[in-house]
Amino acid sequence: MTDYEEDQRNEIEALESIYPDIFEILETEPPCFRLSVLAEADSYEECDPLGVDLQFTYVPTYPDAPPDMEVLSPQNLTEEDVSTIQELLQQQAEENLGMVMVFTLVSAVQERLSELVEEKKKQAEEERERKQREEEEKEKKRFEGTRVNIETFLAWKARFDQEMAEKKKSKKDEDNSKKLSGKQLFERDTSLNDSDARFLDNEDITLGAGDESVEVDESLFQDMADLDLDEDLDLED
Repeated sequence: MTDYEEDQRNEIEALESIYPDIFEILETEPPCFRLSVLAEADSYEECDPLGVDLQFTYVPTYPDAPPDMEVLSPQNLTEEDVSTIQELLQQQAEENLGMVMVFTLVSAVQERLSELVEEKKKQAEEERERKQREEEEKEKKRFEGTRVNIETFLAWKARFDQEMAEKKKSKKDEDNSKKLSGKQLFERDTSLNDSDARFLDNEDITLGAGDESVEVDESLFQDMADLDLDEDLDLED
């Protein structure tokens, strides 16, 4: 007859000796303990550490029946990763019925974690290569330019014509803005103001044609105010 309690006590003592840093007893009745499992340290190069807490609770007939098993506190693992670990524990427990199995189960999980590290490293490398290819394609397209077909040419031509029309209109508006009004001309050239003044200051107005000139005597016109001119004078008469 199998002494289940003795087998369980012996296994717990062995586990405490093998995993002194990661083994923790939670309950004594029924025996319940936890191990914090990480992938092998040399597996980490370009990947974050992967790990889980494995919690085991003995059933009365262990090891003829598998212990209750839980996967807790996943570290850098997806839900899919956790599911694969749970399936692995169930499979290993079924294969090792009749013998103490926790060491075997922990070893299998550690190995699976190391495999996951390699898979994630490979995924990271593939992602880097993909991004590098994308950058190379962008650089290649930058030097090649844009391929032209009838649709892209017509679209470019429409944009070009619109830009030229806008530039032409802008230049025309600029030229118009530069034209000066009469007032602005007088404000800019003060000699124009003086020219009429100098003309009016002359007491004698001289009309000339060729070398001949006519001098006008202004005194002849001083008495015109005394003349009695008929306002109703018929201009035709």
